[in-house]
Amino acid sequence: MASTPIPERPTAPAERPSSVTPAVRAASDWAWRLLAIAGAVIALAYLLGFISEAVIPIVVAVLLAALLHPINRWLRARLRRAGAAAGLTVLATVIAIGLLLLLVGSQITGGFPEMAGQVGAGIGKIKAWLQTTFQISDSQFTEYLDDAKSALSTSEGLRGALTRAGLGASHVVAGLFISLFALFFFLYEGDRIWGWVVRLFPRAARARVDSSGHVAWEQLTAFTRATILVALVDAAGITLVALVLRVPFPLAIGALVFLGAFIPIVGALFSGMIAVLLALVAHGPVVALLMLAGVIAVQQLESHVLQPFLLGRAVSVHPLAIILAIAVGVVVAGVVGALVAVPLAAVLNAVVKHLVAGGEDPQPTPASPDSTGTGTGVIPEPPG
Repeated sequence: MASTPIPERPTAPAERPSSVTPAVRAASDWAWRLLAIAGAVIALAYLLGFISEAVIPIVVAVLLAALLHPINRWLRARLRRAGAAAGLTVLATVIAIGLLLLLVGSQITGGFPEMAGQVGAGIGKIKAWLQTTFQISDSQFTEYLDDAKSALSTSEGLRGALTRAGLGASHVVAGLFISLFALFFFLYEGDRIWGWVVRLFPRAARARVDSSGHVAWEQLTAFTRATILVALVDAAGITLVALVLRVPFPLAIGALVFLGAFIPIVGALFSGMIAVLLALVAHGPVVALLMLAGVIAVQQLESHVLQPFLLGRAVSVHPLAIILAIAVGVVVAGVVGALVAVPLAAVLNAVVKHLVAGGEDPQPTPASPDSTGTGTGVIPEPPG
């Protein structure tokens, strides 16, 4: 019996070489991935904007918890009670900030009568300079001033700005109470809160999430300590210049500079400009220019000495990256963005390096980046 011949399979046509080069293909792969990441970041920022009244106070509370971590740990070691230590830490913080604001208010109130006369004399000097420079008569100056007053009084934009300022003040007060409430619980049971966050992740990823959180917490505490030193140097330098030039309210200026220095670049610059305006009103343009030179000198010392050597080393972020982070933060979220830009960049940089290196912690770490230092090193299992 003759065997049936097996038909030959048709050969597949030879694949044509792709006209897309490997470099272009790799670039396109990276491009759509980067677009997806950027879209996710923008969507997250947009969603967080709807609940900014809750998100911003929590962020501020986390930064304060990192700043107050050593004080809370010291009190807990001596009181042996977590709640009492956290409560005393929060109370001491409120009292310290209140004393600074009281110093500002008392200086302004005590020197107001003298300052009022200096303001009148300063305005008279400015008016005389404007009239001499631009050849403006008294009647023309009065007419321009009346036109400006009427424009401001009938401006819808001004009314809307005042309304928004009132709403913003109410949001600030509400956010302050939320921050203090959250700060107490972060200091009291930060380890339990962090353990709950870790349990939200898959079991296989919990160890790396926990170690990454510990690294992030170390970066935050280093950032806050370096920021304290920078703020103290800024306040001392500008206060010294104000004392030498006999600018009114030097201690109040120093307190404002210290508080404003926690907002990188923007805060110290704004508070320094207040000192320049006081010098202009009290002593004229020459002293104001000297005060401006002093503020700029202190800012240069901060930018070229303190920032690279203290803040840059503490958070392991290049000064150029710090400037770019602040610029992006201001564009995205204004003053709040400038406040959180540097610590966020430092945390992301440290966590990415930690994960790329393998995510292993060479030493046993607490179960959370808590403020107590009493973690057990064991990640709690989910109930059930």
